[in-house]
Amino acid sequence: MSDTYEIDRIKEREPAGPLALALDHWHRERGGRMVEFAGYWMPVQFEGIIAEHLWTRSSAGFFDVSHMGQIHVSGAGIEAALEAVLPIDLSTLPLGGVRYSLLLNEAGGILDDLMVSRWGQGFYLVVNGATKWDDLAVLRESLPDGITLNHLEDRALFALQGPKAFDALEPLVSGDYPLSALTFMRGGQFRLGGVEAWISRTGYTGEDGFEISVPAESAAQIADLVCAQPQVKPVGLGARDSLRLEAGLPLYGHDMNEALDPVSADLAFGINKRRRSEGGFPGADVILPLIASGAATRRVGLVIEGRMAAREGAKVLSGDAEVGTVTSGGFSPSLERPIAMAYVPAALAAPGTPLSIDMRGRRLAAQVVPMPFVPHRYHRKGAA
Repeated sequence: MSDTYEIDRIKEREPAGPLALALDHWHRERGGRMVEFAGYWMPVQFEGIIAEHLWTRSSAGFFDVSHMGQIHVSGAGIEAALEAVLPIDLSTLPLGGVRYSLLLNEAGGILDDLMVSRWGQGFYLVVNGATKWDDLAVLRESLPDGITLNHLEDRALFALQGPKAFDALEPLVSGDYPLSALTFMRGGQFRLGGVEAWISRTGYTGEDGFEISVPAESAAQIADLVCAQPQVKPVGLGARDSLRLEAGLPLYGHDMNEALDPVSADLAFGINKRRRSEGGFPGADVILPLIASGAATRRVGLVIEGRMAAREGAKVLSGDAEVGTVTSGGFSPSLERPIAMAYVPAALAAPGTPLSIDMRGRRLAAQVVPMPFVPHRYHRKGAA
């Protein structure tokens, strides 16, 4: 079977219209306001975006992220094969370890960002829902014929995020070691309500929390079990976006894309030390000189005066000169003020730099600030 045939076969399976996730009925029964997102019907909110955002920051929010792509890759020589596609050092990734990485093109542009976990047999990848079909095609084209690529379409993926996520989840799980053994960016196999589950201490809100992969046929059972905990409420896409923005975390298709390189996007940490010295990954000839000398533009955080939020696509100005573009913006429920991310020239990227944003002809005063806007509260190894 040729690679071209396999790529065409994968692309043919890309849905033509919005599909229903395993929890579609569950969301609707609980008042979820459903919208089309990444080819699926998904809840944007339940009781309200601000209320759900603040609940997650103070307790624990339950997110259905089953639209994300879950992929298992295995086979002889899988480490070398995957390192030829991703700028990751798998030799330092332990069993159960999780690491952020990037799928890049030869020009150094970002095709997607993803998480890579080492399982007992091969590696488990989680990719963005909006790009997963293209990612599957790129991986199949790039990996040798002897590598098995399995799209785990029969699994659901949830995120339980917030300072009380551990308290809510810990009584429900059993395994070879306690849930407390997991620190940030570590995962393992557990039983959750009698169902086998891969649980990692990861997430995209800036809070402590977990991502939980279970068979799709058990999705409603697990959702009922977790949301029965007093610390937990279901949370929609709207709060997920405002939470990740406060955490300074970029969203693919908005704050990064194939025209942007990891250095400009402030994601060079996804290129591990050994790979910086050895290269050998797509786009290395472009990216490594940028790591050494710096990129011409930078992704920065902005705080904005007043109450009007800046939206994606708004022009960023220095004096009267247009110098950049807002890629994500909104009102921060935690800070009670508008915040945004934007790309500006490196000379204007220092914290404290005054800028302004043109929103439909209205000038909004802004200032560059360090990110995250709200401190991360990950449960790191060795932390109290």
